[in-house]
Amino acid sequence: MIELPSIQQLENFIIYSQFKDFALAAEKAGITQSAFRFQMKKLEETVGIQLITHNNKNSELTDDGKLFLSKVENIVEQLRQAVKDIKTSGGEQVCLSVGALMSLGDVLLDQHLTYFKKYNANIKINLSNLEANSLLSRLEDGSIDIISTFTLENLDENEYENIFFCNERMVYYAPNIQNGSNIINIEEICQYPLVQYSPYYLMYETIQDYFKKYNYSPEIEAWFSTPYAIMHYCQQNQVGAVLSERLLNAMGFYDGYYAIDPNFSLKCHLLYKKSNPKYKYIKIFTDYIDKLYNKK
Repeated sequence: MIELPSIQQLENFIIYSQFKDFALAAEKAGITQSAFRFQMKKLEETVGIQLITHNNKNSELTDDGKLFLSKVENIVEQLRQAVKDIKTSGGEQVCLSVGALMSLGDVLLDQHLTYFKKYNANIKINLSNLEANSLLSRLEDGSIDIISTFTLENLDENEYENIFFCNERMVYYAPNIQNGSNIINIEEICQYPLVQYSPYYLMYETIQDYFKKYNYSPEIEAWFSTPYAIMHYCQQNQVGAVLSERLLNAMGFYDGYYAIDPNFSLKCHLLYKKSNPKYKYIKIFTDYIDKLYNKK
C-alpha cells in the first residue's frame, strides 16, 4: 500500500506556499520551526520528490512543488467541504447570518425569521441591522451570508447571485399635515420641512436623488439614524418623511401617510455569494422569502 502524507503535512505545505518562509509559516501553523521543517522533510520523503529548495538565506517551491501544490489545495478544500457536509447531514445545526438595511427597519424581517425557524429547526439565523456599505463589506468578507438590499450596482454577477422579492413602496409619512387626499405630489411635499436619514446612509442618497430627478430640493429639518426615530419626530412636529409603507404597516400605522406622486418605489433583493459553502441552506431561506412575497 502506498504511504500517504498526513492532512497536517498537506495543510502546513499550503501554509508554507503562502509565506515562502519557514519561520513565518511555523508561526502561522502554531508549531516550532524545527517541527515545521521536519514535517516538510517527511512530506518530501513520502512523495519522493523535492518540493522546496532552501539555503541559509531563503527558500521557495520547486517546479514540482508548485505542481503538487495545485493538486493538494483542491484535495484539502474538498476534504474540508466533505466534513462540513457530513456534519450537517448528521443533524448539526447550520448558522446563517442575515443582514438587513437599518433604514428599512427590521420589524417584518424579525417576523419572517421567527416563522422560518419554526419549520427549519436545524438552521439558526443571526440577524444584523446595518447600513449598505457595512452590509456589502461583510458579505464580501464572509461574515454575513445573505443581505437584503435595493442596490445592485458594481456587483460581479459571476460571484454573486440575487433574488428579487418585492417592490418597496415609499410613502410620505406626515401625521400632523392634512392634505385632504390620499395622494400628495412632490411639489406639495416640498412645502413642508422634511425629516431625513443620516447623510451617511444609502437611503438618504436615494431619497435625495428622487427629488433631484424632478428638480426639487426640500428643506431638511432633522436627520436620524433609524426609521423609528424619524417616525417619532414626525408624530411630534408638523413635518414629513419618506418611509417604507411596509414598515409603517408592520408598526401598526395604516393612516397618517400619503402615496407619493410621481411614484417612488425600490426594488428589493436578497444577495449572496455563489461560492458560499452554505449555499444550499441559503437557497432554503431565499426560496422561503421569495414564496412569501410572490405567492402564486
